[in-house]
Amino acid sequence: MAYTAQKTDPIILNAFTMATVSHLNYGLWRHPRDKTYRYTSVEYWVELARSLETSGFDCLFIADALGLIDVYGASPAPSLKHGIQSPLIDPLLLVSAMAAATKKLGFGVTLSTTYEHPYQAARKFSTLDHITNGRIGWNVVTSQQESAARNLGLGHQIAHDERYNLANEFMDVTYKLWQGSWEDNAVIRNTDLEKSIYTDPSKVHSIQHKGKYFTVPDGHVVQPSPQRVPVVLQAGTSARGSDFAAKHAEIVFVVGAGANGVRENVRRIRAQAVKYGRKPENIKFITAVAVVTAETDEAAWEKFEEYYGYYDPIASIIHYSSMTGVDFSQTAPDNVLRYQNTEASQSVLRQFDPQVSGRQWTLAQAANPQNGFGRARTFIGSATTVADDLEQWLDETETDGINLIQLVNPESFEDFGRLVIPELKKRGRIRGDQAATLRERLFPNNENGRPSADHPAARYAFDQKIPA
Repeated sequence: MAYTAQKTDPIILNAFTMATVSHLNYGLWRHPRDKTYRYTSVEYWVELARSLETSGFDCLFIADALGLIDVYGASPAPSLKHGIQSPLIDPLLLVSAMAAATKKLGFGVTLSTTYEHPYQAARKFSTLDHITNGRIGWNVVTSQQESAARNLGLGHQIAHDERYNLANEFMDVTYKLWQGSWEDNAVIRNTDLEKSIYTDPSKVHSIQHKGKYFTVPDGHVVQPSPQRVPVVLQAGTSARGSDFAAKHAEIVFVVGAGANGVRENVRRIRAQAVKYGRKPENIKFITAVAVVTAETDEAAWEKFEEYYGYYDPIASIIHYSSMTGVDFSQTAPDNVLRYQNTEASQSVLRQFDPQVSGRQWTLAQAANPQNGFGRARTFIGSATTVADDLEQWLDETETDGINLIQLVNPESFEDFGRLVIPELKKRGRIRGDQAATLRERLFPNNENGRPSADHPAARYAFDQKIPA
């Protein structure tokens, strides 16, 4: 009997990847059918984008990081040997090729506020918003690798909470550039030889920003793009990360120990958002999940066993060390995890602390759960079984969608598109293709692609016809 969903809105379907040989599919780069080794080829990315769009995915969410992964064993050698998010190329440079090959698929790309400048970042995202015709989103991160700071001239990483102070001002500068610099009708392009004018100078304004971290006196160098502001995505459920999400994020990539942990974080961020004057419905939440599916439950479990034969549990712990800033190379698998304050991702370790999760988690249980591929929830079964489990997961966590992890690429995405998406479509959980921009696709009540009136970017807008 099919699960009866409590919530029947369209599900946000993101394909989750990274511009590297192995993302969260630890060890599965060794599978004979995995093609991710082609990640340095533009054809690989074009083929992936076309396949995802044809299947009905909303967005390709591309994670990114700076610096070699070198926490486990205090060396980059383990991550290099096990293929953990290295080698790694720049995802921002891939979007143009994929955009030219697609018309509907959105692109959520990661960029750090710690190691970028807002004036440059605003230009990059405005360019991509133009190139994609309004299909770009920005996954805002503050970065967690000490190696990134070391190689970008900082010596040591900026403290965790200080990175969020900087990020708040960073966002403010980009909002001013995107929203408060160029008026909508600034570009005239009158070609009359006697009255020729391309841009009306009186409608391009300097932002005169002078803050603690940034001084940006002049105006934006790019004319307004379809969305003006990229869709703001963010991951982080630490105290400061949650506050940042509540203020800025439109899509929150949320974590938690089990469904209860995720749900508590969702409710907490929604409550914080209300304190910032935002409507809860203007923030949507997604989690990372993995799916192994086939025509029958039995065939799906056979495929899972085949995949799991290539899984690398040590690689999962190497990555977990990088995420948390804790060297687990000498930690026994049966050691109970407890929160330690680091300058890395605090929420990724805190979620398993007994005081937070309500139970004890060993390192093995957290990093390598039974019948799973790392910390993300794994669903195994036929299209009907996976759709049931997915709907139940969304209801239990009070989330709105998923970042689907690639296990064997492109097979995992293609299986999901071939089997599960048609089943979800029958249940009315797949959105239509009529939306012009990524923001309108993800928020059907949005009518012009711009941030909603309760978003902090809206206060700088010239156009007051902003969706409520």
